[in-house]
Amino acid sequence: QTCFFELAGVLPPELAIAAIKDTIERTYAKRGPIVVERNFAAVDGALAALHEVEPGAVGDREQLRSWISVEAPTFVRAVTAPLLAGRGDELPVSALPADGTFPIGTAQYEKRGLADEIPIWDPSICIDCAKCALVCPHAAIRMKVYEPGALVGAPEGFKSKEWRGRDLPGMLLTIQVAPDDCTGCGICVDVCPARSKEVAKHKSLDSEPKAPHLERERAGWDFFLGLPELDRSLVEPATIKGSQLLEPLFEFSGACSGCGETPYLKLLTQLFGDRMLVANATGCSSIFGGNLPTTPWKANASGRGPAWSNSLFEDNAEFGLGMRVALDHQAAQARTLVTELAPDLAPEILGADSFDEVGIAAQRVRVEALKERLAASDDPRAARLLDLADTLVRKSVWIVGGDGWAYDIGFGGLDHVLASGRDVNVLVLDTEVYSNTGGQASKATPRGAVAKFAAAGKRTAKKDLGLIASSYGHVYVAQIALGADNAHAVKAIAEAEAYPGPSLVLAYSHCIAHGIEMEFGMTHQKEAVDSAYWPLYRYDPRSEQPFQLDSRPPKIPLAAFTAKEARFAMLGRTHPEEAALLAEESQRDVDERWRLYEQMATIAHTLEEQA
Repeated sequence: QTCFFELAGVLPPELAIAAIKDTIERTYAKRGPIVVERNFAAVDGALAALHEVEPGAVGDREQLRSWISVEAPTFVRAVTAPLLAGRGDELPVSALPADGTFPIGTAQYEKRGLADEIPIWDPSICIDCAKCALVCPHAAIRMKVYEPGALVGAPEGFKSKEWRGRDLPGMLLTIQVAPDDCTGCGICVDVCPARSKEVAKHKSLDSEPKAPHLERERAGWDFFLGLPELDRSLVEPATIKGSQLLEPLFEFSGACSGCGETPYLKLLTQLFGDRMLVANATGCSSIFGGNLPTTPWKANASGRGPAWSNSLFEDNAEFGLGMRVALDHQAAQARTLVTELAPDLAPEILGADSFDEVGIAAQRVRVEALKERLAASDDPRAARLLDLADTLVRKSVWIVGGDGWAYDIGFGGLDHVLASGRDVNVLVLDTEVYSNTGGQASKATPRGAVAKFAAAGKRTAKKDLGLIASSYGHVYVAQIALGADNAHAVKAIAEAEAYPGPSLVLAYSHCIAHGIEMEFGMTHQKEAVDSAYWPLYRYDPRSEQPFQLDSRPPKIPLAAFTAKEARFAMLGRTHPEEAALLAEESQRDVDERWRLYEQMATIAHTLEEQA
């Protein structure tokens, strides 16, 4: 602002600067003369540093380092690389896909190298908890378990340790960081519970300057990628460790460093990614999910991965429902054709229980056998069944978006889809604000929070979307927070996917718009739960006790949680009396909601006892 008035000439610069300093003094006088003087110094420092930049002085784009390997796919080298180098205008139209589709899994070639510090693993005190890999927003730190023989040819300094789990005896574990893809957010270090008993403040993961470790970790990452992926049938996916031993099919997104949304998406792909379809509402998740020229969604070595597409705020739920309806219709055709064309295979294929990893793998083997027979057939119906055969393997449809979509603009459609009874899964990445468009208030914004269009603090309480959905009586509902209870989050997502009807998962997602230290985002999620601001629960209509209140009674007052967020603190500085009033009302909101949830859990338990 200071430089603008110095350059623009709309006012004499000395008058404009004097007006700026007068505003500073009136705004910050209550905070003392030191604060006022520091702001004056910022104004003067800006003017002192103002200088003209000569054209061409910044550097030549041709000198920008190219990270694209010669082993990358042709499209990546010919199209993605020039786009990343800022030379997209030089590409002819003929270089771009005629149908608008771009290859998946290309975020791995971007290599942004943002981090000044990266997590360095000390295997000697690691407790194999898998928390670091679970919470990493960018899939830049991972774990693998493998046979000792796989270490042949490992680069110098590659680290490993004995796996402590009884499920995979004799195997080794490695926790590895991708040094050029890590953003240095520090979340993995914050959640690491393994501490040295000899060295103060030393943990199994410590943030250290990247430069001394860079070459060794690069070599380690390349070798790590070559280690074999674990057979999915050997682990229990719906656990913290089991899920993190599976390959993520969402990696290196361009989301904010320390993003609270992306760990949930990464987890989804580890659990269901090789058979998943995603309808993604416009918002942060659609931008970092499909912001060309690269995309973080990818396929595994078998060529299987999430099918992803973006739709608008107002119709994304219906868009995802359409995917489910289409799949169901295709599967019904396939079952009919199997009965007609392969009656001997029909009992096994059509009667298979393919909900777990073992069942899904077995069904895929049966479907491949069917395809081989169809390929040799000259029956015209065989070609149609060949196209439809893969729908005989259970597919997982996920409708994904933020609170702006689910609570506000797309709520009518979401309500319709939940009421339909169809087997769809809805994941709401709840940041409690329209994050992607700059932080406007939504119906998920809590009382007292400052946001655009709510500069004086939002006056009404947050909408209880989960309670609304549970009132139907046939919708599985879960409210989760990955940073508060890892196991609960993984379990709830697995239960939602297995539920044979509509499911709604509300996932608390800390956000840079909250005005917090993103490094401690997961710890802050725990404080949200500890204050009962975000109670954890599951509602399963199939259960004799449908409503399960999974978090404990409040441990800390709401103010202990909100005090760490700028969206609440701002109001306290500008309108302290109003902030105090809204804070009291917000505490009553929390107390009343907790009382209601306790009653729901108690009533359900009483009914179970009577039964």
